[in-house]
Amino acid sequence: MPAADVLCITIPCICCGGKVFKPFLDCEEFNFVSCVSCTLVLRNPQPIQDEITVRYSKTFGNDYLSYELKNEDAFLKLQQLALKDAGFDKLEKRYFAALQEAPHVLDIGCATGALLVSLRENGWSVTGVEISPCAAHAREIRNLDVRDTLLQDNKFPDKSFDVVLASHLIEHLNDPKAFLLEVHRILKDDGVFFITTPNISGFQARLFKEHWRSAIFDHLYLFSVRTIKNILKNTGFKTESIHTWGGLAAGTAPKWIKKSADFLAKHFGCGDVMIVRVKKY
Repeated sequence: MPAADVLCITIPCICCGGKVFKPFLDCEEFNFVSCVSCTLVLRNPQPIQDEITVRYSKTFGNDYLSYELKNEDAFLKLQQLALKDAGFDKLEKRYFAALQEAPHVLDIGCATGALLVSLRENGWSVTGVEISPCAAHAREIRNLDVRDTLLQDNKFPDKSFDVVLASHLIEHLNDPKAFLLEVHRILKDDGVFFITTPNISGFQARLFKEHWRSAIFDHLYLFSVRTIKNILKNTGFKTESIHTWGGLAAGTAPKWIKKSADFLAKHFGCGDVMIVRVKKY
């Protein structure tokens, strides 16, 4: 679906309500702007919700499923490494030592369900949400409880989940604030939410600007460490930790330079991607 064919609307800033924006990234067929009040970077005008839903549930079709299946081992490894950085392993041990029943985890945007399979094997009670054709694969091939409707349409009961995961999802959403409020509602009072998203305050974003690999049509928001913390705070979450990784993309520099850049980016918190661990207030 070409950018010119998508119906777009202009919106106020979902973080602070601001209506004044300045140009930020010119990506030829589409642009990102920055909110003058809070610095949130977003597409504005941006595609309407119906366009986004059709794009992921129908337009991509089996091509997206094939892409996910081809890359799921690599994606799973990255997710597991990120969760380990954010302390998921220690949290898992604590849950299994304290709870009388299997803890409940929800993975929103779970793709083919590879991570859910791994968690199920470790004893978790698992549920997923995925609006692409990957949902049918997760249900039929892996026997997973994966819902193919938007999070809010599932109407999960209040305080249903011990842990909620959302990896590379929030940047695709029309209304991240409404999404976070729904996560807050369905997360248990002592539950933990892990959210992974590109980091526009990272080294790569600053270096490559409009050519940054995350400055793409399907990303409606590009969060910095500052703006992700702000919107999480505004929706009732307390940030416990933020970890970043990724100094240079593969193929952009010799291996020894990439290795050094990756180490420094992770050490100084300016990596290309960030994982945020939060709890409810």
